[in-house]
Amino acid sequence: MKICVIGTGYVGLVAGTCLADMGNSVICIDNNNEKIQNLKKGIIPIYEPGLEELIKNNVKEGRLIFSTDLGAAVKKSKVCFIAVATPQDTDGSCNLNAVIEVAKEIAKNINEYKVIVNKSTVPVGTAEKLKKIIAQNTSSNFDIVSNPEFLKQGAAVDDFLSPDRVIIGSNSEKASAIMKEIYSPYFKTANRMIFMDVKSAEMTKYTANAFLATKISFINEIANICEKVGADIEQVRIGITTDNRIGNKFLFPGIGFGGSCFPKDLNALVKVAHDNSCSGKLLEAVIDINNNQQKIFVKKILAYYKENIEHKTFAVWGLSFKPKTNDMREAPSIPIINELLRHGAIIQAYDPQAMENAKAIFGNKIKYADSAYKALKSADALILLTEWNEFRHPDMEQIKNHLKDKVIFDGRNQYNSSLLKEFGLNYIRIGS
Repeated sequence: MKICVIGTGYVGLVAGTCLADMGNSVICIDNNNEKIQNLKKGIIPIYEPGLEELIKNNVKEGRLIFSTDLGAAVKKSKVCFIAVATPQDTDGSCNLNAVIEVAKEIAKNINEYKVIVNKSTVPVGTAEKLKKIIAQNTSSNFDIVSNPEFLKQGAAVDDFLSPDRVIIGSNSEKASAIMKEIYSPYFKTANRMIFMDVKSAEMTKYTANAFLATKISFINEIANICEKVGADIEQVRIGITTDNRIGNKFLFPGIGFGGSCFPKDLNALVKVAHDNSCSGKLLEAVIDINNNQQKIFVKKILAYYKENIEHKTFAVWGLSFKPKTNDMREAPSIPIINELLRHGAIIQAYDPQAMENAKAIFGNKIKYADSAYKALKSADALILLTEWNEFRHPDMEQIKNHLKDKVIFDGRNQYNSSLLKEFGLNYIRIGS
C-alpha cells in the first residue's frame, strides 16, 4: 500500500520505517529540510535500538523515501498518517497548531479518496475538528481515523513490529477495512486489533498514559511513607507485586517519570477534565507527587552533607529520562542537576547516548565524561539517575577506590544494600 507519514519525529520515523518494513511504499515527510537531507544520508536524529539498520535496509530496497514535498506525497498515497508534535501549551492544554496546519495542507492536495490517520496524541474531539477543516478545503472524499501510538522508547521498533494491541478509532467501514489491511501483517498468530469509535480511541491514549503515570506516583508516595515509618519499600514492593491483580510493571520507586508523553499528556487530560467541569484531582495529585519526587531526592543528598555541598564533586550516571534513549525531554536529571548546581556542587556526568542532548541543556555548567568510570575521577560521591544496563552491575571495588566519601545516592534503587556495605560503601536510596 502507498502511505505517507507526515512528521519524522520519534513516532513518525519509527512508524514510517516499520510500515515500510512490511512491504508498503512509504514517504516520510518533514518541513525540516536539514533533517530530511540527513536522513537521506543515513544520519538518524534519534537513538532507538534497531531503527538505524531498519531505515537503511528499507531505503536500500526503495520502500522508504524521505521528502519535504507534502503535496506530492499526499497525491501519491492512499493513506496519510499525521505524526507531528503536539506540545503542551502554556495553560497545560495540547497545542494542535501543527496538526491543523498539516490537515489544511493535506486538504489542498487530496486528488481521490484518502484515509487520514492521526497518530499524534490529541484530545477528544480533534478528529471532528480536522474533518471540518479538511472538508472546507476539498470536495474529495476522505475519512479520519484515530490510531494512537503506544511505543515505549527503547523498545519502539519491537513494539511496532510485534504490538500487544493496535487501537483503531474509525466511524467508517471503508476506512476500517483499509486499516485492517495495513496492520494485519503484524498479527500472524493473534488478532489484537481493537476497533472503536474515534472519540474513544482518542481518549484511550490519554487514559493509558495517565494510568501508568499514576502507578509510578503511587509507588513513590508509598516509598516516602516507608521512609517515615521505618519500612523498606523494596520488601513492600515485592509483597504487593506478587499479587496477580496488581502485577509488577511501573511499580518501581525512584525519582519519577519524565519524557515527552507522561507529563504532557497528564496536563492535557487535566485541562480536558476542567474544561468539561470534572475535578481531575487524582491526576493533579499524580503530577504533584512526581514533581516533588526529584526535590525529595535532592533533600536526601543535602541531608547527608548537613546542607552543605558547595564544591562537592558528584559523578552522575545517567541523564536521559529512561534507558535506551537519548531523549532528555522532561528528564528528572534536569531539575536534580540544576538544584545541585544551585547549591554550589560540581557535576561530572556520563550517559551512554544522551550526552549531546544534555550539552544543549546544561552547556558548560557541568563536566562530561567519556565513560562511567571516568566520571568517578576525583568525585566525592556517585549519583545514579538513569538505570542503563551498564550501570546495573558495576565494579564496586573501583567505585569505592574512586569516591572520596564512599557514598552512592541511587535514584533508581538498583543496588543491593547488603552488598554495598560489604564494600564499605554508604548507600542512600528511595524508600528506606
